[in-house]
Amino acid sequence: MRETKILLTGATGQLGGELLNQLERSGLRVSGFSHGELDITDEVEVDRCFARQAPNLVINCAAYARVDDAESEPSAAYSANVRGPGIIADWCRNHHAAMIHLSTDFVFDGLKTEPYLETDPVHPLSVYGKSKELGEKEIRKRLKEHLIIRTSWLYGTRGRNFVKTILALAMKNHPLKVVNDQFGCPTSAEDLAGAILRMVLRKDAYNDDTWGTYHYCGRGIVSWFQFAGEILDIVAREGRRKSPGLEPITTAEYPAKAGRPSFSALDCTKIGKAFGVETQPFEISLSRVVRKLLGEFNADQIP
Repeated sequence: MRETKILLTGATGQLGGELLNQLERSGLRVSGFSHGELDITDEVEVDRCFARQAPNLVINCAAYARVDDAESEPSAAYSANVRGPGIIADWCRNHHAAMIHLSTDFVFDGLKTEPYLETDPVHPLSVYGKSKELGEKEIRKRLKEHLIIRTSWLYGTRGRNFVKTILALAMKNHPLKVVNDQFGCPTSAEDLAGAILRMVLRKDAYNDDTWGTYHYCGRGIVSWFQFAGEILDIVAREGRRKSPGLEPITTAEYPAKAGRPSFSALDCTKIGKAFGVETQPFEISLSRVVRKLLGEFNADQIP
């Protein structure tokens, strides 16, 4: 691949914003576009924007990711998560560009009891998961030169996520009820962005054997309840008063429109072998993110 010129979609989102910063700091040529600046479901708009930028690598972080809302807004989810990636893949094929696309653990049904491999059968339980599965299929059938990265339980300092929700609820100083029968791997947006950057820089590794699907997530399998407990423990270690109680509940006790996998840990061996990407214990990254978020609040806003 010639000198890498990158176009990044979803550039102001939870992952996209972090990735844009890391790509720019690395000295790579990158142009980032938010949803407001580029609608990936509009073929004419995509063609016009991409032709102007002339990238040879497109990283697609744009997606419809509101899992429960997707149940009542399926057309919006399928448009963003299926049609959009297909349009991008077509452009890349026609202009000799490669594509990196983000996907999710929600393509699995959670019936497995050990971390999912990239080759395991998919069986999504929700509209969101199905739309992401079909988006993967659109890319595979249209473009050979692609990397699909599935991740799980993403959190960071941008956007809406579980870590921010727990901190906000802790402010109210009442017991928290959190699901304790769904298990997965929390993943820092900063860490995932770093993994993608490493894959971009390892363009010498791109070949017929390395194009395809990969898993990347934080190291360590926990329930949402255990994840919440770790967040509150960090708050306490930082000298803030811990929430007075954390109560485990079942999935059946938590009202949610969309089905979720009860176990969605991802095996990350493949990405390590192909690109030298290593994972680290999620607690390390979580501590860094929580401390940063605490620093953004006034002293009286977090218990």
